[in-house]
Amino acid sequence: MDKIKKKECKVIVKSENCKGCYLCVEFCKPGALKVSKNLNKMGYYYVEPNEEKSCNGCTACAIVCPDLVIEVYGE
Repeated sequence: MDKIKKKECKVIVKSENCKGCYLCVEFCKPGALKVSKNLNKMGYYYVEPNEEKSCNGCTACAIVCPDLVIEVYGE
């Protein structure tokens, strides 16, 4: 029987450009993004990867981000 290899993905957020609309958090099915407890230079609570959940590589977060601050990389 063949094993199914889980996709390894990484989410990069340009936190200094995030305006905190949180559309990406809302659209992320696996919950791989969360709101940071820290503020960026513009005074917004930015989004950051959630270490407790893994990204499935769907790129929904990057697609809905109006400021293009999210990049998804995977196998």
